[in-house]
Amino acid sequence: MVFAAPGEALARAESVLRSDPSPLDASVAHQVIGIWQRDFGDLAVALDHLRRARDWAARADSADREADVLATLGVALVHAGRTRQGLAALDRGVARGNGHTRARVLYRRAFAGWVLGRHKEALEDLRRAIPVLRQADDVIWTARALSVRATVHLAMGAVERADADFTAAELLWETTGQEHDKAVAVENRGLAAYRSGDIPAALRLLAEAKERYDGLGTPSFMLYIARCDVLMAAGLAPEALAEADAAIAALDRIGGQSTRKAELLLTAARSALSTGDPQTAIARAAVAVRLFSGQRRSWWETHARLALIEARVAGGAASGRLVQDAAAVADRLASFGAPAAPEASLLAGRIALALGWTADAERHLAVAARSRHVGPPLARMTGWAAQALRARAAGSRRGVLEACRRGLDVLDDHRMTLGASELRARATAQGAELAALAQQASLAHGGPRRLLEWSERWRATVLSTPPTRPPADPALLASLTAFREIASRAEEARRERRPVPALEREQRRLEREIRARTHHTRGDAPGGGDRFDPARLLERLGEARLVELAVLDGRVHILLCGQGRVRRFAGGLLAEAVAEAEHVQAGLRRLAHPGAEARLPVVEAAGRRLEELLLGAAADQLGSGPVVIVPPGALHRVPWALLPSLRERVLSVSPSASSWLRARETEPPPGGRHVLVRGPGLATGGAEVPEVAGRYAAARILEHDEAQVPRVLEELDGAALAHIAAHGTFRADSPLFSSLRMADGPLIVHDFERLARSPYRIILSSCDTARLASVGADELLGLVTALLPLGTAGVVASSAPVNDAAVVPLMLALHKGLGAGLSLAEALRDARAALPNDALHQATGWAFAAFGAA
Repeated sequence: MVFAAPGEALARAESVLRSDPSPLDASVAHQVIGIWQRDFGDLAVALDHLRRARDWAARADSADREADVLATLGVALVHAGRTRQGLAALDRGVARGNGHTRARVLYRRAFAGWVLGRHKEALEDLRRAIPVLRQADDVIWTARALSVRATVHLAMGAVERADADFTAAELLWETTGQEHDKAVAVENRGLAAYRSGDIPAALRLLAEAKERYDGLGTPSFMLYIARCDVLMAAGLAPEALAEADAAIAALDRIGGQSTRKAELLLTAARSALSTGDPQTAIARAAVAVRLFSGQRRSWWETHARLALIEARVAGGAASGRLVQDAAAVADRLASFGAPAAPEASLLAGRIALALGWTADAERHLAVAARSRHVGPPLARMTGWAAQALRARAAGSRRGVLEACRRGLDVLDDHRMTLGASELRARATAQGAELAALAQQASLAHGGPRRLLEWSERWRATVLSTPPTRPPADPALLASLTAFREIASRAEEARRERRPVPALEREQRRLEREIRARTHHTRGDAPGGGDRFDPARLLERLGEARLVELAVLDGRVHILLCGQGRVRRFAGGLLAEAVAEAEHVQAGLRRLAHPGAEARLPVVEAAGRRLEELLLGAAADQLGSGPVVIVPPGALHRVPWALLPSLRERVLSVSPSASSWLRARETEPPPGGRHVLVRGPGLATGGAEVPEVAGRYAAARILEHDEAQVPRVLEELDGAALAHIAAHGTFRADSPLFSSLRMADGPLIVHDFERLARSPYRIILSSCDTARLASVGADELLGLVTALLPLGTAGVVASSAPVNDAAVVPLMLALHKGLGAGLSLAEALRDARAALPNDALHQATGWAFAAFGAA
């Protein structure tokens, strides 16, 4: 009953103890309380009750009762880190029990074996227990035994066997009232989905399991561990680290199982390593190693040692001792049959390469490379990374490029199973090393065109296909509506200087709910869209020039495409360019306010410096036609129109050459509907909108109460041109919650992603609407990049705060050019030229850019 109705079981056991029970009944009641405390509460309290249960069982003179309690006590002692005592109690339970009871004890000893990483012993105990449990028609305990056997299979990498056992167990659970066990079954299916590479299904199932646990009031720390693993696989390492640390704190508060604490510390170490924080990873992994060692859990201790070595290497350490340690860990993991063994061999090979020990490196990398043809996607990625490093050490450029191509193909297929654009973008971080290896090989031996191909291979891949639109999920729509309402009330409270903490907490809760639901969306069939073709790009450019900036080893390489060829020029250091761009952004923020004219020469000087760093000698080779700039994610905030050689040009910006090609070849929708939107609270009231409306026959104007998100989305869907005058808010912490303020609250990126087709051209006339977050390998998330894969061919937006009044003449001049048949980039160039020649208006013009090719 503890796992069917936990609260009721606890209450009834306590009631039995108050009623002067017989020794047998007292033993059962104390055991029930002990189980509840062991799994959901204070482990020290659990051990006290279980020892009493053992003593009462001895007085009851029942061998089977005593065996059963010894088994429960043994598992609790193992969880407390008292491994020798726990195994001794389990062994006594096996010896004391008979038949059916002995089978139940064998199941518990197998469970302890799984906790300890003693997988072969666990499988042997289950081999003996399951037939007896089935023969006794013991549905509940058979299902438990099958679940543990499946979990052991997963730990050993046998995903198909695990799936079969999980499925059989779940069918049995459905015939029982064991609600906690049913929740465990859902959690297990989520774990199996993760191990097979289906991240959206894993996230959805783990969320369902959490709802079930919450309903029962039974916390599951194993669920936290599984969720953290899945979050890391999805590229959400910061969230995984926060969740692991929160679970550790919660476990400490209730005095919970030290075995789970050690596992959570290992999870936290891996998460910290993925976030680029090796010192935190070292601290967490070192404690985990110590705890696992004290608990005599060799399998787990070896995994923790792997994390510790990885963290030390990430922190800059490299020595012969570390090579030996990593190799020893790899051998130990291989002896366990652990799927992480190739990862350890790859680590040993990397360290050996860094030390110049090529023979040792080849030996370890060859072992790691064996995993490239089998296993889940990220395991195969490990194998292809090892193969690429082997080829580079052997001086084989062709071998490097082939290994990188095959590895990135594997990751492409994995990414495309993810429906949410955020997950797709963040997952690219796992291919960053392969992309960098290929670019380095191309730079050394392949020429500019080959470098362009590899620069494009892993740049802005999230734009290559639209995100999978979530199904018509009423819960998601309800959450989006509630989010707008709460965000609108919070904004109103801030304006009126009223307290907002409660509203902000609810807003954050709704944001988490929306993100979680979109992450559950599974992607379409594998395949990353059309492959980039340099010849096609050069043909479509015509008289234009495209400048793609590739970054290798911290230095910018300028690839100038046009006139049928690709040329490479040397640029400056990326770090210097990023710092200069931040100075420019600060200057533009000052210039958005009257009276800051003295900053103008400083900003212009920074523009000249940026040109030296980012265009170099290519600035003199741009010709007289239009220019397309393709910057890396780190440089997305550069106001390109500020650079002297670009100021008077027809200039557009694109996240990748591939996305520019797609925009260039996107056809406008039939019908040519024009939509103009005015949001609330603008200093000018969106003064340009009424004048712009006069330029377009039958333009649809949404303002005041009509400018509500559902109506705005309805009108935007499939429009030829949309102009939105609304306050923009960029969310660096969660870029898909960047928003435009409508009458009923924020219009966020998640809303845009529900459009069947976003407007062919869209103009965002307020502050910060072009700001983006750089994530993954070289991906960008924000309003602009959300629109481009959805059918939008061109966007005009600003990357800095702008003066509302100065925006009005710029927008009017822009629409005048569009009315004359110009493209967005041509019209924006002419609009800048038409502005008054003062600092305020010049800064406003520089802050806006045309994205895409419409």
